[in-house]
Amino acid sequence: MIYITGDCHGDYRRLNTENFPEQKEMTRDDYVIVCGDFGYWDRSKEQEWWRKWLSEKPFTLLWVDGNHENYDMLGELPAEEWKGGNIHRMGENLFHLMRGQVFDLDGAVFFTFGGARSHDIQDGILDPDSPTFAADYKRLSRRRALFRVKHVSWWEEEMPNPAEMEEGRRNLEAHGNQVDFVVTHCAPTSVQALLGAGRYRPDLLTDYLEEIRQQCSYKRWFFGHYHDNRNVTDRDLLLYEQLVRIW
Repeated sequence: MIYITGDCHGDYRRLNTENFPEQKEMTRDDYVIVCGDFGYWDRSKEQEWWRKWLSEKPFTLLWVDGNHENYDMLGELPAEEWKGGNIHRMGENLFHLMRGQVFDLDGAVFFTFGGARSHDIQDGILDPDSPTFAADYKRLSRRRALFRVKHVSWWEEEMPNPAEMEEGRRNLEAHGNQVDFVVTHCAPTSVQALLGAGRYRPDLLTDYLEEIRQQCSYKRWFFGHYHDNRNVTDRDLLLYEQLVRIW
């Protein structure tokens, strides 16, 4: 069995047995996939408690990164090959699916590519090393501005680098540009335009994903990021709190 859901933001209550009783029939050979903003933020007691709670689940939990992960911590995790692609291993049953990878999960072929541009940084990104940081932070906080702090609440790695994008192209080409499912955090440019009716601007990543969408044959594309549950097209599905079985 394979289930998929949207952003968790560090809150995994949808995966308890009351909300997700289907897990009683699952094993570590069954999967739940999170479409980004998983909530890999810090080493606080609360987050460590949640990660231990997840490690005791009967299924294997997989996730692509969003724009609200701690990429410093993520880069410290051991990387290895698994099911045909590269992962960061958090534990026995907790895996981060790296960008531009193709995985074969019991006959279902997935292409994964995390990341997204943050929409909540209109008022700037502060550098803690700046001599004016304290004053700037106080000023922006006072007026409830939309800002973030480097290596605290924002990382430039939220957007892909050229090597990651090229690896994605190369891995898809090696599979004949054909997969069953695509899992990302943000949407391709054309899908985002349908979803947002002009509210969202295209960027490097949405344009890259649009390239993939035009060149790759797929059955379903799942993404999160926009905090809704919606069938944008018959093949492109936005997920938030909904849990859907796909295999």
